[in-house]
Amino acid sequence: MNAAGVQVSVRKYDGSLHWHCSMVRLGDDEHGVWLGAPVGTVYSKGAEGPVYATRESRVMLFPREAWWTALFQAAPARLDVYCDVTTPSRWLHPREVTMIDLDLDVCRTREAGSVFVDDEDEFVDHQVRYSYPSDVIARATTSADWLRAALTADAEPFGSRYRSWLAEVP
Repeated sequence: MNAAGVQVSVRKYDGSLHWHCSMVRLGDDEHGVWLGAPVGTVYSKGAEGPVYATRESRVMLFPREAWWTALFQAAPARLDVYCDVTTPSRWLHPREVTMIDLDLDVCRTREAGSVFVDDEDEFVDHQVRYSYPSDVIARATTSADWLRAALTADAEPFGSRYRSWLAEVP
């Protein structure tokens, strides 16, 4: 395992900084690059600085050329999977990755395994506020639909693959 820190910088469509944190590079596989966040990882929002520290281990998957990222959370988190619909991740260098958050989130609850799409109202609002082009709207919608089906079916990497990466988190 390479314990190098990686800065994760999620931005909004206008380029403003949204969520950001530092994670540990765990490795990569056919699904993409996996980063880990141990208990106590600090997440910050915009220029506000620290917002919260995690109470659970997490891993984040950055697939190659896909319009989403996936966050997998250990217990006690209510959600085991939280996917952000984003532009494809861009690696500025091996220690920094960025993407644009397109608002839609596709989540799965730990206990019941139910899958839902969150922030559809924000997606509609931001289409106007940030003037999303029609191809970006189409890609985001298609990605959310694909994620909903994949999470419901427990298709990999949403089935069990992520658990081995969670076990690697320091």
